[in-house]
Amino acid sequence: MNILVTGGAGFIGTNLIKRLLKEGHNVVSLDNYSTGTEDNHQEGCEYHNVDIRDAFDFDFFMENPDVVYHLAALPRIQPSFEYPALTLEIGMLGTMNILEWARDKECKVIYAGSSSVHSGHYENPYTFSKVMGDELCMAYKKMFDVDVKVCRFYNVYGPHQLTEGEYCTVIGIFEKQYEEEVELTITGDGEQRRDFTHVDDIVDGLILTSESEDFDLDFVELGRGENHSINELAKMFGSGYTYIPARPGEARITLCDTSVAKKSIGYEPKVNLKNYIKEVTSE
Repeated sequence: MNILVTGGAGFIGTNLIKRLLKEGHNVVSLDNYSTGTEDNHQEGCEYHNVDIRDAFDFDFFMENPDVVYHLAALPRIQPSFEYPALTLEIGMLGTMNILEWARDKECKVIYAGSSSVHSGHYENPYTFSKVMGDELCMAYKKMFDVDVKVCRFYNVYGPHQLTEGEYCTVIGIFEKQYEEEVELTITGDGEQRRDFTHVDDIVDGLILTSESEDFDLDFVELGRGENHSINELAKMFGSGYTYIPARPGEARITLCDTSVAKKSIGYEPKVNLKNYIKEVTSE
């Protein structure tokens, strides 16, 4: 199959492309490298430095796509407060450009949504951008019959995640701090709970969503189905930790109901967080 991945040089995109290449697909990546890196490039994939906010003729990169995995976004909640316009432009204008191209090419689109939409639409610019992305997908589906599904991710971690800088995740931060033998930094009281989901399970869910036919589901929730507090997570690393002030705009609890995805597409998350951290801390 001919598959285009936006955000293909980033964390989730890299893991997805690895799997797609292994399965023998022809894969092209579009990324502006704001958070992605050339270090993530995979042999066999064609990479282009592209800003999807620009109204390109995407045929230049792939004339006959079968599937577009639209992962490109400015990730993370906290940076979105500093760059709200950029977050919204990429999330809305970039998504519209991809959907418009897919409408012309009559190809399938799998859009990377976010579980943060369940915690209030106006808590932060990142979440609002994802809400509007969801709405654009549904508008193009209902008005133009674009074959699009939204996969909502829950607190993803794993290989190729960022471990430093403003776009890294809490597990990425903890891994870096553990490696440097410094105290782990917990925001707020640490009792906020997260449904940490390994990127391999997310990739499984994305591909299952793309390959499954005739299931009447617009939104596919992809999580582990269990959550842990940040305090519990820190204790898994077995090192010291300290507390820093809470951050605005973040949910108190995330927890995925995986039963619908299991029934609809056969999704079953496999990677256990505790086992993952045991491997990290034993290296």
